[in-house]
Amino acid sequence: MTTVKKYLSLVKFSHTIFAMPFAFIGFFLAIPMFTASGGCIIMPGTMSGILSPILLQKFGLVLVCMVTARNAAMAFNRYLDRHFDALNPRTAIREIPAGILSAESALRFVIGNSIVFVIATWFINPLCFYLSFVALFVVLFYSYTKRFTALCHLVLGVGLSLAPIGAYLAVTGSFALLPLLFSFAVIFWVSGFDIIYALQDVDFDQSHQLNSIPAALGKERALWVARLLHVCSAACVTIAGIYGGFHWLYFIGYGVFVGMLINQHRLVKPNDLSKVNLAFMTSNGIASVVFAIFVIAALFLQYGW
Repeated sequence: MTTVKKYLSLVKFSHTIFAMPFAFIGFFLAIPMFTASGGCIIMPGTMSGILSPILLQKFGLVLVCMVTARNAAMAFNRYLDRHFDALNPRTAIREIPAGILSAESALRFVIGNSIVFVIATWFINPLCFYLSFVALFVVLFYSYTKRFTALCHLVLGVGLSLAPIGAYLAVTGSFALLPLLFSFAVIFWVSGFDIIYALQDVDFDQSHQLNSIPAALGKERALWVARLLHVCSAACVTIAGIYGGFHWLYFIGYGVFVGMLINQHRLVKPNDLSKVNLAFMTSNGIASVVFAIFVIAALFLQYGW
């Protein structure tokens, strides 16, 4: 269990709370399309169709894919950045620079999770299998981007945005506009809060030629970029709610999501970063979990499950 805890800490497993709820949204969005194609039958007012073996199997495989892809991405980031982490007082306590885990162990963990991810997609459907290599490239490539572009935050957003559309593809095997709207919401949301998080390392990044929007623009302008990205995220969630014709419960979750976006900007100021972690973890964790709960509840009521 001690070893397990070390690896869970390495990949910050608690941060799964950001993208996983959006994967659940994508999964439940896909169920009406799946039932319409004859994949299973859900009688109104019952859970029998949702609990069908084929959907339960797909749900389990989606969970495996989410966890392993994220594990691979985070562990690879820690492996690749280990020398920078050792020099940065804020990150020197991380597992690899602190000697808790070796770099070789982290790399083996990356490879193992990547293999399990690809195998899991093989059992979902051919499209997911073929796209698994693209997905792995995106989430692993992010770790290099800080070395050459300040737009690294957007690449991280793209990586996490694969959650809702990926889960939707796992069920239906086809693309659709509604899950894509949620994916775009994730891109802007994650990019914005990653900029806020990067405010902590402006001086370090500038002195070591690492790229980020705060390092390029300064703290105050970077916060304005984060605000603009979060406005775009809120707009995507608004359009998704209208386009999807959701039950009114959706808009309660929408209100919480937008409220948490506003809250993190209230907490963080250019000259006061003491509440960055509160804004990063608490505000965004509440935003994703509560929003997903209300979206899924709205779908249950909307389709009479």
